Amino acid sequence: MGKTSLLLFVVLAAAGAASATDGALPPDGASQQARNKAVAARVFEEIFNRGKFQLADEIYATDFVNHGLHRNFDLQADQAAVHAEKKAFPDLKITADLMVAEADLVTVVWTFRGTNTAAGYGLPPTGAKVELRGITVWRIIDGKICEEWTSFDELQAARQLVTQLKWPLLSPLAAAVILLWILCRVILRLRLTRLPKATSQVT
Repeated sequence: MGKTSLLLFVVLAAAGAASATDGALPPDGASQQARNKAVAARVFEEIFNRGKFQLADEIYATDFVNHGLHRNFDLQADQAAVHAEKKAFPDLKITADLMVAEADLVTVVWTFRGTNTAAGYGLPPTGAKVELRGITVWRIIDGKICEEWTSFDELQAARQLVTQLKWPLLSPLAAAVILLWILCRVILRLRLTRLPKATSQVT
């Protein structure tokens, strides 16, 4: 009886250990990816949405590089653009729609929503609402963002601005055309009025 109980205990213990091993996740890889996702989320929530620009030094590495299509940008240039975007769109909100982490890379599909109510980013205050989607890939090492690759449709943003400004711009243009037409009519009438006087003097 004692041997049987002991044997049963050994079998159950071995089965439990095997089950625990099978269900466990790689702790190092999984926790690192989770930490990297948390760093990526801070960029959107704290810097873009809340305007806590001072946190950039905590989140980004000093030798950070943003790889543009035709040129690269350092941290200072990158954050200057962020400041300009937030200034031009004070109600700016960027939401992370999809976030995937693998090794030291985090990929985020995001949506930009904001209203251009102040001058900034090369724009006057137009009141236009802009909504666009983009994708960013970050390389995060030791809790710091070292590299970035971002892509979004700039033409789509310009199209939204132009579409919303079409009628406000057409109204002043139409007024200018009408005033020009009236001015031309007045000048023509003055010339026609003077023409008979000049003809009578010659006669």
